Amino acid sequence: MRVRTMAEVGAVIRDAREQASLTQAELARRARVSREWLIKVESGRTSAEMPRILDVLAHLDLTLDIKHERE
Repeated sequence: MRVRTMAEVGAVIRDAREQASLTQAELARRARVSREWLIKVESGRTSAEMPRILDVLAHLDLTLDIKHERE
């Protein structure tokens, strides 16, 4: 899936969390972030820090690939 915005990143995280049958509180606890922060990420707010996003992705067994558009 190609994601270009924080809203799309948030949607991927939310969908993966729901597929894993995790509540926001459960994922937040496991990834050591606050539920409030996770809510902001899932809603696409741009103030989220990348290291925390990577931690959340790791807890959902997701990776982030960066690809040059001209490839």
